[in-house]
Amino acid sequence: MIDIKLMRKDPKEVEKRLKTKVPEIDLKKVLSLDESLRKIQTRSEELKSKRNLSSKEIGQKKAAKQDTSVLMQEMDKIAEEIGLLDREIAELESKRDLELAMLPNLPMDMIPVAPDAKDNVCIKTFGEKTEFSFPFKNHVELNEKLHLFDFARGAKISGSGWIVYTNLGARLEWAILNYMLDIHKKNGFVQIWPPLLVKPEIMFGSGQLPKFENQLYKIKDEDYNLFLIPTAEVALNGLHADEIIDESELPIKYVSYTPCFRREAGAAGKQERGLIRTHQFNKVELFCFAKPDESEKVFDLMMASAEEVLQGLGLHYRNMLLCTGDMSFASAKTVDIEVWLPGQNRYYEVSSVSNCTDYQARRSKTRFRKKGEKPELLHTLNGSGVATSRLMVALLENNQKEDGSVTIPTVLHKYLENEICRLEQKK
Repeated sequence: MIDIKLMRKDPKEVEKRLKTKVPEIDLKKVLSLDESLRKIQTRSEELKSKRNLSSKEIGQKKAAKQDTSVLMQEMDKIAEEIGLLDREIAELESKRDLELAMLPNLPMDMIPVAPDAKDNVCIKTFGEKTEFSFPFKNHVELNEKLHLFDFARGAKISGSGWIVYTNLGARLEWAILNYMLDIHKKNGFVQIWPPLLVKPEIMFGSGQLPKFENQLYKIKDEDYNLFLIPTAEVALNGLHADEIIDESELPIKYVSYTPCFRREAGAAGKQERGLIRTHQFNKVELFCFAKPDESEKVFDLMMASAEEVLQGLGLHYRNMLLCTGDMSFASAKTVDIEVWLPGQNRYYEVSSVSNCTDYQARRSKTRFRKKGEKPELLHTLNGSGVATSRLMVALLENNQKEDGSVTIPTVLHKYLENEICRLEQKK
């Protein structure tokens, strides 16, 4: 969440910056609740101070064997009022914090101010678009002969947007995942395999709740109240919730493979067919905890590790600095890595690296301590390293041959035991 102290100090500037993300934001309600809360807290503190003085006076009178009945009656009234005020404080604090929780993170100063994705800024490109001397196919058309995925049986089992990976498709998916994990571990990321179901407070800590509850899958009955993770970021952020980390341990760099589950599968249409948008997909996630003055350095390390994956596969991509209107809820800075998909005739995001500053740390109460100093909030960063479904599309569509076969990049051969170097059409 945003620091309420910052909002009190300069509400107009905070609202101005938030409106670059969500134009309809209005801070009047949260500021009004905060003002009411502070007034009642002041009154409660005054009464508690008075109670302490009265308690001391009662003690002195009792020691002197003097009558304390009048003071005791006053103390009872004060205690009753304090009880009422404390209940009002709890209620107001809950309402104010709910309003705060619905506000996105503040964008960094260098972020381009614009309403939507068309104003994102390309800051880097790698490689060139694949040129074909024959009529090329998209991945769904290629799959008709390669039989890597079974879209129909996936729909039969679970409904639209769920995919079955079959035989060589499943093996290739597993090879890609292992290839990515090896790169990130080499680059100093520690592998974590977290639970796929998490508590509501863990979802809240990462910024998924309460705003995005309708996009999540959940289990809710008399025994369980858990959510399926939409990304490993949620679980990794929760690893150190309510902890104070020693400065010497930072930065902490994690990498995790998990399936991810999302109710919102995106817009329907020809370009969204197949693997482009699904309810369940595999992703290797990078997640870091860093000191505030080191988070941008860590951001660059995460970008480099994600890019290394694509460079090793020989894929053309571009890095896009997102403008304020296209950034995610919890992010203060985001760079998307987009690969070129010939069959879709457009770039698609396969990785999104974000610096969330202290936004998630404040929600999760994750802090660090410098030697001899008070604990302070750290910065959290997350990034796909990368999501495999669109990466699979990129590999198939960019490496296809005129006969409908697909060449497998050399870096993946060892993960396939050098048995499969080329995906052939089944006759």
